Amino acid sequence: MTQVTQSDLLIIGGGSMGLAAADHLAARGVGSVQVLDAHDPPHDQGAHHGETRLIRLAYGEGSGYVALAQRAWAGWQRLERESDEALLLPTGVLNLGPASAPFLRQVAASARDYALPLEQLDGPGVARRWPGWQGGAAALSEAHVGAFESRAGVLRVARIIACWRQRLARSTGVTLATGARVVALEALPAGGYVAHCADGRLFGARRVLAACGQHLAGLLQPLGVTLPLTRVRKTFAWYDADARYHRERFPGFSLTDDELGIYYGFPDIDNAGFKIGRHDAGQPLAAGEPLLPFGEHPADISELAQVIARYLPGVGALRHGAVCQYIRTPDEHFLIDEPLPGLVIAGGFSGHGFKFASVMGEVLGEWLACGKRAPELAAFGLARFSIPSEENA
Repeated sequence: MTQVTQSDLLIIGGGSMGLAAADHLAARGVGSVQVLDAHDPPHDQGAHHGETRLIRLAYGEGSGYVALAQRAWAGWQRLERESDEALLLPTGVLNLGPASAPFLRQVAASARDYALPLEQLDGPGVARRWPGWQGGAAALSEAHVGAFESRAGVLRVARIIACWRQRLARSTGVTLATGARVVALEALPAGGYVAHCADGRLFGARRVLAACGQHLAGLLQPLGVTLPLTRVRKTFAWYDADARYHRERFPGFSLTDDELGIYYGFPDIDNAGFKIGRHDAGQPLAAGEPLLPFGEHPADISELAQVIARYLPGVGALRHGAVCQYIRTPDEHFLIDEPLPGLVIAGGFSGHGFKFASVMGEVLGEWLACGKRAPELAAFGLARFSIPSEENA
């Protein structure tokens, strides 16, 4: 019989949330922590590749995220100081779209409620401030609103994941097992869990954090826990661009266009090229289904090209594209809970989770170690998706 490798705490998924939690627990010195990842982070099989992510504080997805975003910003700055690495670039972020867009209204509400600096411009004002945006009636007009947040910017994802791994390698209490694909999670009658890996290895602990992306729902289904998560294929790409799009002259951005969709993008950082992706739409996928390479779906190039043609006159030839995945909840808010005693889950980050990883590592780590949920996580529970029975309706 295969021997079970036992630890005090077990983390399934060594992506952004799993590694952040492990890093926090290593600093706390809570005992033995085992982290399992099916691959070898950083890698392109989860939600942490693509080099960069935006971080915003005036949050268009809801003001309930603002306190977490503020703590996350401080967490990234702390990680920079401790690691002596440049991880956070304060480029600012421009939120742009029609004045009627709910996202932009929520950005303004978040800034107002939390006294965050936010500069409001009309479309022509945006074009004058950042000439990389196309001005005039053909694109930006008086009907457009630009909300610029100076205290916002870009996170260097690959550097952050590598930084966490280096810190964990120096830890005496945390062990990372790579190539450890968990295929089943067994709940023990006396409490605790055993994770069964595809290669036959077994790992046990009294408390478990499952933060394994596309595999989370399937892992919990045999335990009687149904999670409303869907997997969506997404694309993004880098382009040649002229000097107007260098990071000193152009901010990160989100763009809402009623006809074309919702997009996000980054200035040219270190000559990597101008990066743009689409936040909405995408192609639904089953867990484990291979991601079609960039360019093999008819919309991959055209949905980005149409936005560039309309708004971004100095962006040129496509350099290369990539694919990623969103794990979405029905309302596109996070799913964080303890559905069974001793089993904490974190998933459904819906394409906007990485910026929070620094603070999520802290709150998830504390929940795992101490069994206490942070008040900021109360809105992300599974119960919000429950459908009342007819007699209780």
